[in-house]
Amino acid sequence: MGRFLFVLLALVLLPELAMASSFENLGLTGTERGIYTVLIFIVAYGFVMTEEFTHMRKSKPVILAAGIIWAHAAILAKEAGVSTEDLHKAFEYNLTEYAALMLFLLVAMTYINTMAERNVFEALRSWMVRKQFGYRKLFVITGVVTFFLSAVADNLTAALLVGAVVLAVGGGNAKFVSIGFVNLVIAANAGGAFCPFGDITTLMVWQAGYAEFFDFFKLFIPSVVNYAVPATFMYFAVPDEQPAATDEEAVQLKPGAIQVCVLFLLTIASAVSFKQILHLPPFMGMMVGLSVLMLYTYYIKMKFAVEGEPKFDIFDQVRNAEWDTLLFFFGVVFGVGGLGYIGYLELLSGAMYDGLGATTANILVGLISAVVDNIPVMFAVLNMNLDMDLYQWLLVTLTAGVGGSLLSVGSAAGVALMGQSDHKYTFFSHLKWTPAIAAGYAASIAVHYLVNG
Repeated sequence: MGRFLFVLLALVLLPELAMASSFENLGLTGTERGIYTVLIFIVAYGFVMTEEFTHMRKSKPVILAAGIIWAHAAILAKEAGVSTEDLHKAFEYNLTEYAALMLFLLVAMTYINTMAERNVFEALRSWMVRKQFGYRKLFVITGVVTFFLSAVADNLTAALLVGAVVLAVGGGNAKFVSIGFVNLVIAANAGGAFCPFGDITTLMVWQAGYAEFFDFFKLFIPSVVNYAVPATFMYFAVPDEQPAATDEEAVQLKPGAIQVCVLFLLTIASAVSFKQILHLPPFMGMMVGLSVLMLYTYYIKMKFAVEGEPKFDIFDQVRNAEWDTLLFFFGVVFGVGGLGYIGYLELLSGAMYDGLGATTANILVGLISAVVDNIPVMFAVLNMNLDMDLYQWLLVTLTAGVGGSLLSVGSAAGVALMGQSDHKYTFFSHLKWTPAIAAGYAASIAVHYLVNG
């Protein structure tokens, strides 16, 4: 983190590094007010990184920072003689980016919440617990399930769901829980990298139009390698024992559970069709899918209201969306966007991509995302107006997605599992396996070059 901040501050103090860009910004990075906005963003992100200890939700500091940054950007624009119309164009660009991302994620979260309410995930957890697998077999099964589940449900949801299985079966064996949770973090991040629905950064690249939907599946083999390499090392450290037997009863699916899963798949197809065939933003296809879900759940409510089934309201699932995450995206998009309007992304682009080259810079993005959340890192990359080919855009999608596995605090999945594990999975228990994870990181980049280069 310190090295990253040093580079950022160096760029702040060296405005002569600015280079021509197709994005019209103020170019006022050397001003006192401009430097102040960078410091505000760094302080706000410091609170985000210490959320586990302060218990302050991550959306609060970044929203405040975004407001302060844009207030100063507006003052700088006025001092530079920029018209109000041009200022509004820059601001509305960020609003458009955020609205498309928020609506897309809101629909996905509503579907996930509805499937959870209909006991889809609980039934899956119950099935794995009742099968009485040995620790090593459970290690493999939970990893593979998490890998593929995170491709359609986000990596945080996948890690928490399967993490409940690991705790239910191996709660009495701290060593298994520790290794099992490291396994889940790697699997969740790797599985989310090859599908636009699996990770926010992948979704952002797709919505920005730098790669088509099916292009991302070229990352499937590199993602598998990224997971398989460290998992192979860890497998031999898993206790070769049988967990204690359990008498848990099977969880029954609620009415309409399977149909909701089918509707989710059709909604994904709708989003892809709107983007690929109609050339409209994919969130519009997601909203169509949301309307179908609302109509179907109305049918469920009417049909089972007289049969003792608890009243179902789809808007309860909308309310239960991860609003902290959605508002965090607001702060990130507008905070990074404001810094970009002042001119800092152009400086960062010149230092990283022009100075180091695209491949080295994209690998560095993954390492940075192990410390700084990959969402602001990727949003910054997308707004640098880089001239990269498909291979490089897929490379940065891969590295930003899987780089967070290097440290437990590098991804939402890792942070959430630390809270769920009752101190069995910690920063240092994850750090023990960082060399193996780094080997998987390097191997996935090499395989991407061999397969897609």
